[in-house]
Amino acid sequence: MKHSFLGLVALTLLFSSCKKKQNPFEISKQHIGLLTDSSQVKDLKTIFANDSLSTFINRDGFSGSKNSIDIFEKGGKKLLALTPKQTLDSTSVIQSIQIIDPRYKTDKDITTLSTFKDISSAYKVSRIDNLINSVIVNVKELHASFVIDKEELPANLRFDMNLKIETTHIPDQAKVKYFFIHWNHLNK
Repeated sequence: MKHSFLGLVALTLLFSSCKKKQNPFEISKQHIGLLTDSSQVKDLKTIFANDSLSTFINRDGFSGSKNSIDIFEKGGKKLLALTPKQTLDSTSVIQSIQIIDPRYKTDKDITTLSTFKDISSAYKVSRIDNLINSVIVNVKELHASFVIDKEELPANLRFDMNLKIETTHIPDQAKVKYFFIHWNHLNK
């Protein structure tokens, strides 16, 4: 009995010492670095202890927009823009994250420096939305939306918002402007 207990303790220590340290720039469906889909606004100062947080509170009652929380490195470089699910609520979870810094990457090496070909080769495109100045390439597998400026599209596709944009319409070399990870579907 004593030997089995010591074996269990040794096994536990072995597994806990093998635990991989979290990459602060890794993006997955449920986390971005140390930020997870269950992180609350009040946790951000701890999660981003080495960075600066800047909060924009919109006082305009008519706009209905949410508070945005920008994360900056101490040197001033903007990393992320977070949108909480509820405004002015420190217990609110994060609803969406705008990825700005190119060091953030998915397990398939997609970053803000990626092209449409990179995205479509790594993930299945689930939907493309045609907006005024951009197209949004949605990837359900990652809960991500990649924004591509319409300037990256052929001229005949830039101005018709009623046109259904297909994957074949977007050039392989079209660059990602920025992208979002959405956690709102997880936090209902």
